[in-house]
Amino acid sequence: MKVGFIGLGSMGSAMASNLLAAGHALTVWNRSEAATEPLASLGAKVARTADRAAQGEVLCSMLANDQAVREVFLDGGLLDAMDPGTVHVNHATISVALARELAEEHAKRGLEYVAAPVFGRPDMAAAAKLNILVAGQPAAIERVRPLLEAMGSKLWPLGDAPERANVAKIAGNFMLAAAIESMAEATALTRAHGVSAADFLEVMTNTLFAAPAYQGYGKLIAEQRFKPAGFPLPLGLKDVELALTAGSAARVPLPFAGVLRDSLLEALAAGDAELDWSALALVAARRAHLDESL
Repeated sequence: MKVGFIGLGSMGSAMASNLLAAGHALTVWNRSEAATEPLASLGAKVARTADRAAQGEVLCSMLANDQAVREVFLDGGLLDAMDPGTVHVNHATISVALARELAEEHAKRGLEYVAAPVFGRPDMAAAAKLNILVAGQPAAIERVRPLLEAMGSKLWPLGDAPERANVAKIAGNFMLAAAIESMAEATALTRAHGVSAADFLEVMTNTLFAAPAYQGYGKLIAEQRFKPAGFPLPLGLKDVELALTAGSAARVPLPFAGVLRDSLLEALAAGDAELDWSALALVAARRAHLDESL
């Protein structure tokens, strides 16, 4: 299949490489051209402008946030440059409001639109083990199914309305943030009474909380492995704020999301922007006046 891919951060690059490995003809574009070089070495064509990457049957995108998606697709005119019938698969975690707007704007131009945000960190993306939430018109999803299956281990269909995939992704990331915050506070408590974070989390993640989210982030906290960031703190703040906005729009109170927002803001105020969001453990330690070394 002839595919374009734009947005080559750590996630997008790994996902695009799996499309190449599956034998698809790939054209890539990124605002920072240096990010295209590894994929070019694997056989991808490099587009000098975003519209040149959108000349195939399908365009996949993995941009950072609402602003980036709006700048490229709406303000930048990329939708107007795409041929009717092209399927745009948007993997970004974006707001419910923008997801609805994009669906409307694609439909006006005769373009197909599939929302396909993912659960998984860069290592899972590289291994093609992402869980992919999918929403959009069934025929469009079937057209891009081979691409999605090349990038992930399982697809989770959530209906015809694209924003359903986005709100599920936002809610899932809210739950991840809550898990991290709970481990951060709990380890501060145990450390204050002489039990190390590593010892406590080994017990918890092998008994009551023997689940991937707790095990993965618990290991990062126990080992203080906050760099390089698989999911940086600013993106965590962005997603928690998306949850709060979606909650306000539907009159759904999310009191703990407010706590998470403040913890994330505190981490950023302390200069931790380059750290993984598991570094919320440092915030909890500082609040308890504990040594940041766990």
